[in-house]
Amino acid sequence: MAALASSLIRQKREVREPGGSRPVSAQRRVCPRGTKSLCQKQLLILLSKVRLCGGRPARPDRGPEPQLKGIVTKLFCRQGFYLQANPDGSIQGTPEDTSSFTHFNLIPVGLRVVTIQSAKLGHYMAMNAEGLLYSSPHFTAECRFKECVFENYYVLYASALYRQCRSGRAWYLGLDKEGQVMKGNRVKKTKAAAHFLPKLMEVAVYREPSLHSVPEASHSSPPAP
Repeated sequence: MAALASSLIRQKREVREPGGSRPVSAQRRVCPRGTKSLCQKQLLILLSKVRLCGGRPARPDRGPEPQLKGIVTKLFCRQGFYLQANPDGSIQGTPEDTSSFTHFNLIPVGLRVVTIQSAKLGHYMAMNAEGLLYSSPHFTAECRFKECVFENYYVLYASALYRQCRSGRAWYLGLDKEGQVMKGNRVKKTKAAAHFLPKLMEVAVYREPSLHSVPEASHSSPPAP
């Protein structure tokens, strides 16, 4: 009954108002050209972020900057020879100073401690537990030398790792009268074999050498103090 009554009332209203119709929704307002809707603004912000993120290629990460200041030098021994690192890995003295194999990078790696690197080959000079001088492609603990100035203004280079076990005497880098390298435990600091005069060529900046592990010294060799 209630449904029938409501339908009758609706029919009567339609008869009374024949021209009536549902209200027409208001037309959308056209925005002026100078203004933008909120949706458009958000879309522009989103596009700008996309351009900033993907428009330019990312720059590659730069490696560590050089931070150690050293020198490029020639090491002239008081015996009359220039220290030379040969391509076959051997080390000796030469009276000629025109060879590029006599150029060395003297890089500080500690307080009054340096490493001697061949500027031509990139190998490091090292002294093993037997006192023998050799060329190492990697920087190890055996590549470090203590640098000290003697009373006659010549420079001594002693192994920072090895020395005489009983007396504590240092092992020095040295050349004999024929230009051959000597065992460190046989070189005395008061002799001309251990006296070197660095001849400065230029000042350079180097990256800090990375330390590689070295095998343990044999029992017959004198250990580090």
